[in-house]
Amino acid sequence: MKKYIKLLAVSSLFVLGACSNDFLDTEPSTTKVEENFYRTPADAYSGLIAVYDVLQREAYGGPLLISEQASDDCFGGYGIADAQTDIEWDRFLFVSNKEMNADVWKYAYLGIYRANILLENLDRVNWGSDTALKTRYEAEARFLRAHFHFMAAKMFGDIVPLDHTIKASEFLLPRQPAEVTYALIANDLKFASDNLNNDNYSQAGNANYGRITKWAAEAYLARTFLFYTDYYKKTDLAGVITKAQAVTYINDVVNNSGHGLVADFANLWLAASFDKFAGEDNTEMVWAVRFNGSGKGDWNLNEGNRFQVNIAPRGGAIGPYATGWGGATVTPKLYNAYEPGDTRRDATIIDYKNESYKGNPLNFDAVAREQRQYTGYSWKKYCPINNDAGTSIVEANGGNFQIDNYQDFAVIRFSDVLLMAAELNLETNSALALADINRVRDRAFKDTNHRLTVANFNKAAIMKERQLELALEGLRYFDLIRQGVAVAKAEIDNANVDSQFNVTFRTETQGWFPLPQSQIVLSNGTISQNPGW
Repeated sequence: MKKYIKLLAVSSLFVLGACSNDFLDTEPSTTKVEENFYRTPADAYSGLIAVYDVLQREAYGGPLLISEQASDDCFGGYGIADAQTDIEWDRFLFVSNKEMNADVWKYAYLGIYRANILLENLDRVNWGSDTALKTRYEAEARFLRAHFHFMAAKMFGDIVPLDHTIKASEFLLPRQPAEVTYALIANDLKFASDNLNNDNYSQAGNANYGRITKWAAEAYLARTFLFYTDYYKKTDLAGVITKAQAVTYINDVVNNSGHGLVADFANLWLAASFDKFAGEDNTEMVWAVRFNGSGKGDWNLNEGNRFQVNIAPRGGAIGPYATGWGGATVTPKLYNAYEPGDTRRDATIIDYKNESYKGNPLNFDAVAREQRQYTGYSWKKYCPINNDAGTSIVEANGGNFQIDNYQDFAVIRFSDVLLMAAELNLETNSALALADINRVRDRAFKDTNHRLTVANFNKAAIMKERQLELALEGLRYFDLIRQGVAVAKAEIDNANVDSQFNVTFRTETQGWFPLPQSQIVLSNGTISQNPGW
């Protein structure tokens, strides 16, 4: 196994978050501190929940919203008087807010920190004869550590990988080459894949729904393999996972996981199906971040999906759609990319000009609502909804529409698994790859008349299918940059008679986002800004 350099995070959050007497001379204000806490399996479970808890904060917007604004699927949006940050994500600028990506960095490293705390204390727990439980907790924690590393690495490029909690003497180490980070990611995901059992929690009411499974780990291995090998032009995942192994893992998910496609694409999304909604714990969800509306307006809790309000219609409810901030307006390019008969378009996108509700047109007045970069389109996926009386369901249940939305965020759907399998099998088993992608298309068109054939099946076709199937799910931008900055520029650049829609992807950034300036300052020069920023 590859040996890892012991590294630190160059961030004050670890100093503030530590409970050790290395950092504080005072007596602990609680009887539970790290030194006396990890004793029982119940303690370890609490530690594991603390790692999972970061996922809810990460999903406030972060990489999901930022990357969609940067992609060719969305503009910046929001209101005409709102901050310029969202316009700058859209246009690849870094002017008005040098901390515009601070939350992405902070929550990634908070998750890594909590995972490392748990992993370092597992041997102190009295597991009795239940060593399998210890292995399960280790596998889940290592998966989450890999996830948090990947979220930072795909945003910023070279980062500071951490396989342990930091010491004060380590605060000023630099970022490491991608191979070091991805070797840690790959080994963590491999451990999870090889040590979790065959459980599948996507059944209605399953108490474990949302927890990591073997199938989620295998699928995530495929995702990181594709990103790393494409972007960095490598043949394997950091010397840990070969192409053949990645194929074996993803095919295992396709064939043996028990996951499948929901019959109707629209039923995956509440705002597209209402009473026909398949539910969040449906067979297609390989892994999702869970949310609920139990906060009831308490800003100190992080149970609700705070992302949803960002993309909901600006300026008040309209039709069945609840109010929000109008962020990340959808591009006409995405809307027009769907073929006639593709059910995914109207399940993914609100069309204000042509859509009606109960026989009445939506009539979205962009001027009155002060909508910036109005295109006529916005997100239907993840849009919060109203009840029949016209009140948002969240508020009808006593919640705050800003923080108590409750829809889960789908990180990996089975359709994504099929498309990754198609991509990974393309060169060695094209018949299997073609069958996998056509399962997705059959569902999209509700017939078998739109299948790809050998003549029109290639990687470009797979990438286009990924755009249409997975639009507005935080994957498009990273699918573009892994194909190369020239491909990203060709797809993202937008010249328009109306200058508010002009976008120029800057290849000198290499596709990476700017680091928070505070991290560069805190590093005392050991970290420099990403190229192009």
